[in-house]
Amino acid sequence: MTDLGDVAREGVLIAGGGRAILLQIADPRIGVAVAAHSNFSERPLDRLNGTLSFVYAQVFGTEAERRETARRVNQAHGPVHSDPRPTRGSREAETSGGDGPPASSIGAGNPHPVAYDAFDADAQLWVAATLYDTAIRIFERIFGRLSPADAERVYQGYAVLGTALQVPEGAWPADRAAFEAYWAKRMAELRVTPEARRVAADLLHPRRGPLWLKAGMPLARLITVGLLDDRLREAFGFRWTPGRQRRFDAAMRMTRAIWPRLPRVIRTAPRDLYLRRLRVSRSAAV
Repeated sequence: MTDLGDVAREGVLIAGGGRAILLQIADPRIGVAVAAHSNFSERPLDRLNGTLSFVYAQVFGTEAERRETARRVNQAHGPVHSDPRPTRGSREAETSGGDGPPASSIGAGNPHPVAYDAFDADAQLWVAATLYDTAIRIFERIFGRLSPADAERVYQGYAVLGTALQVPEGAWPADRAAFEAYWAKRMAELRVTPEARRVAADLLHPRRGPLWLKAGMPLARLITVGLLDDRLREAFGFRWTPGRQRRFDAAMRMTRAIWPRLPRVIRTAPRDLYLRRLRVSRSAAV
């Protein structure tokens, strides 16, 4: 039997982090918000560190640790909103191409052309959905397909990544079939704005960072772009060739051959590191 913990503990899921971020910022609200309030080129690991701390705490932490990481995320989200804040139901107007300018033209003149708010439950639902979809895609590429019962169990567990914040309990699609319908609809609504393209460039070509990060970026770029579909690759302006596809496939085959055979202590090292850091920071704050 496979459950949420069996999936979320695997450090290899971090390889999908870039894909998840690009899917998130392809929602114009999130793309403009991240462009205005994050700095990937100078601090490339901040969002990754925050996301991993939150995910590991929600899945593996104590109740107190889950509350604390949710509080930290909410505190960080406090300043992240446009002026004025968006009204309810604004996503449809921003992403459907309605009466306003197409999202692909956003960015000229008004510094905040899309209304956004980090406490928007709909945007948070999309972020949680990208984390689930990316994690399960990576996991099944490496370990093989889950049985329907196990896949449903894991899916239900991932709801906590949204409901721990502002996503209402009933907003997470009821089952995997409902999620697939939700995912298809949201993917069709995505629009990559100029702001999102700038964020993507900073994410994949950071100017600062530790040596190990810079050394690993060519592989990270290959995996990130390889995990996107053709439409999003084109929208972000990524060039994808048969040669790159072959290198991506080879990297996936090698990972599939090696990763499951590694000792569990290595495979779960990122989880253990982030939980240890969280516990040290909480002890220091007492």
